[in-house]
Amino acid sequence: MARQAILVAARRSPVAPRGGVLKALEVDALAAPVLTACLDDAGLDGAVVDEVIVGNALYGGGNPARRLALLAGLLESVPALTIDRQCCSGLDAILMAARLIESGAADCVLAGGVESFSRAPLRLSRPRGPDEAPRPYDRPPFTPWPERDPEMADAAAALAAHAGIGVETQLAYAVECHARACAARETGRLTAELVESAGLSWDAFARALSLATGRRSRVIAGEGESRILTATTAVEADAAAFVCVVSDRFAAARSITAGCRLIGGASAGADPELPGLAPVAAGHKVFAATGLRAQRMAAAEVMEAYAVQAMACARELDLPAASLNRGGGALARGHPIGASGAILAVRLFHELRGEPSGALGFAAIASAGGLGTATILQRLAD
Repeated sequence: MARQAILVAARRSPVAPRGGVLKALEVDALAAPVLTACLDDAGLDGAVVDEVIVGNALYGGGNPARRLALLAGLLESVPALTIDRQCCSGLDAILMAARLIESGAADCVLAGGVESFSRAPLRLSRPRGPDEAPRPYDRPPFTPWPERDPEMADAAAALAAHAGIGVETQLAYAVECHARACAARETGRLTAELVESAGLSWDAFARALSLATGRRSRVIAGEGESRILTATTAVEADAAAFVCVVSDRFAAARSITAGCRLIGGASAGADPELPGLAPVAAGHKVFAATGLRAQRMAAAEVMEAYAVQAMACARELDLPAASLNRGGGALARGHPIGASGAILAVRLFHELRGEPSGALGFAAIASAGGLGTATILQRLAD
């Protein structure tokens, strides 16, 4: 009988904009308390962990997964792996953990993502010869063709034109996102998932955004109806998010009944010039593999790197409007690249904890280069 992957705990740090409250924390210090909280929530000792898998895009190498695992007090014998699929990395790490579980190669894996824009190294291209100087750059190329490797804001503007989603519609979405995030903070909706970090116990960026304020925000790409504003763009941010994934046999042996079953997950490639639509391909792939329909999703967490991206993906996937980003999305939190997909999974886990047994939830995220990852979780009975 095939093994099933069960998420038995899910935690995250608050998200803070680059240069904010979390700016002094290296990624291991940011992530280690979140790993510890996951184990505590699951009632597990670090000795049972078979693997740690961490998504990270900006830290500059060095396998930060190993550093944070050791700082969290895990045994030196526990291996740790860092993966990079840019924005998809945190969710990919969780799917990789599930596949290890399902294959029988592991019974308990800590997986997620961490990113610090604040501590990311400065980047220089090495000179090719003695007559060249080191050249600073912000990001590596994501395709081999410069003409098909747009800046993400330019790609969002192209998506707005492609999807016919105007700037006023984007702004209205952003205003509602901030309102949901503020309401979630005030009602304590997010309390169970958050681990205090550097004295911060809530997402720092959410605010009472108005249409008037949004209209005054700076244009960063596009023109006319398809322009992209800072108010409709997620800010660069710092955060960590992790889940504890175990096999159903492991859970049964320890009488663990609460959590979410990972029903399916998929990654897909799409047009690099419209990377924001890549989650649509991944979503269709996972729905086809599981035989489930989008309309059955009680909760959905879709990445909001840009308002237009989330809106276009939700529309193309036919997700129920009432299920989408109910506690606010990345527009009201920020976008800590390697952690963002894991934050979606943590949010989905906790949203489903408020639903009846058997309720289904969906999460999806896009990545530069035209890549997308999606997953479906199902709430278990307590």
